Amino acid sequence: MKHSTSALVVVLTLILTLACSLGSLPGSGEDTGPQTESPPKSEKLCGDDVCDGPENAQNCPEDCREESQGEEEAGEDTLSVSESAATQEEYWLTNPATGDDWYVHVTTPDVANTVLFPALVLVPGGIGDSAGFRRPDGASAVFAQAGYVSVVFDADGRGKTGGEEDFNGHAHQDGLAEVIQFAADLPQVDSDRLALVSYSYGVTMATGTLSRYPDLPILFYLDWEGPAERFDTTSECTPHPNIDFQPCDDDEFWSKREALKFISSVQVPYQRLQTEKDHVQPDVDHALNMIFASVRGDPPWVRLNDLEPDQTYDPNDPPAMIPESDPRSLEALTLDYVEELFGLHHQP
Repeated sequence: MKHSTSALVVVLTLILTLACSLGSLPGSGEDTGPQTESPPKSEKLCGDDVCDGPENAQNCPEDCREESQGEEEAGEDTLSVSESAATQEEYWLTNPATGDDWYVHVTTPDVANTVLFPALVLVPGGIGDSAGFRRPDGASAVFAQAGYVSVVFDADGRGKTGGEEDFNGHAHQDGLAEVIQFAADLPQVDSDRLALVSYSYGVTMATGTLSRYPDLPILFYLDWEGPAERFDTTSECTPHPNIDFQPCDDDEFWSKREALKFISSVQVPYQRLQTEKDHVQPDVDHALNMIFASVRGDPPWVRLNDLEPDQTYDPNDPPAMIPESDPRSLEALTLDYVEELFGLHHQP
């Protein structure tokens, strides 16, 4: 009788355990607690909410900004580069168009017996600021290790600078002109070896500045995958989730913010970098349009990737672009071209 009672207790325990387990299965009607959402799917495009591929905080801040901001909020020193590699300085420079004081950051290589360095002014993508460049593994550190001074900034309404966002229009272009002249006047910079480099939508601020200020001491201009005009910038006039662009029919707004309009009157050599799969656009037509306008315009030398200079191309039969399989990071790719361009265009 004792054994029968024990067996009955075991059976009842198993039944109760099974009932509790079934009651907690999804769909059983019981609250199973918070469910983990699937992460955003990467499309390897700027704007897909995934920071991957060639994207980083300077060329696609809308996807990569949270990572950059998180590091700053966590208290990490985003200005630090190894003391043996670079010296870092901060400045404030007034934008004459707005009166706002721009935050400007300068990274200088620590190299013995070097008096003057070549320098790069870097323009971020989207409506980004200087934070992505200033990260320990960012472009400023990479370029310093290669022997270049880099000058980065926060335009009006961005980062550490007050004022209103101008979406790379004339006010931002006026401020960038001041930054370029400031860079040329730095005591450690060889003003004959100063270049302008822009990423993505930074092309608009860069080309507008060079077009409107043709006497700036820029040796050459390098553009990575910048949109040509309003339809590229807005992905065929689709509202942007993070940037409040004006509608495409606002001609007054866009007349100050289309690189295709500005590039034809730029007075310095122009280098375009374009990969097979653009980080935003569905094709490479915008790159070919920029090349066509610049070859037909004022730039004295124009080149797409490492193809023959001063050539135009049929959008229906585009040339091969930089392959997606290229193992170089965006910083390394930029640096390779920068080194070549300084050799091609600098006259000792």
